[in-house]
Amino acid sequence: MQNGDQHYSMEDETYTDIDGKAISLECQSHSGFCREFTVSSAKVSIGRVMVYTCAVWLSAYIVFFITENTAVLSSAIIITLVGMMVHIHFVKVDHETLLIIGSLGVQVSSSYASGRESTDFIEMDKIKDIVINEAIHMQTVIYYLCILLKDPSDPEAVSSVVPLFQGKRLIK
Repeated sequence: MQNGDQHYSMEDETYTDIDGKAISLECQSHSGFCREFTVSSAKVSIGRVMVYTCAVWLSAYIVFFITENTAVLSSAIIITLVGMMVHIHFVKVDHETLLIIGSLGVQVSSSYASGRESTDFIEMDKIKDIVINEAIHMQTVIYYLCILLKDPSDPEAVSSVVPLFQGKRLIK
């Protein structure tokens, strides 16, 4: 941490995503006009991956035993490996960061389990407001943080909504 940085870890409070899994929230104040919020979740569970892999391969072996077709085993292995790679590269988010720099803009970053990172920057003059929106998910109302972007042709209108922390689906 640099001089003047204040780091707040919200470990006294527990947070869960909409699936009931534990997540953590960390806040850093780099200066009076620069704050960073990071939401993290548990890493990929090797035990869980092994259970799914064994279940798929055992099912494939049972089908192979009945049909005596080796293509069943080969396709099960390929589907499992491709599925795991797609999951860790595009789906499983390790942590998401929201960096708010007063009068400049907001940077939204996501880090995936594969190490891939995605970063977007939204200039402050394009932001109309930051609000808590609501949605219905599986017969439950959930609330999530989002940025309302100004419509360039009509500054009073909203052109789009940018949801934040969607890799965690934060609030239950």
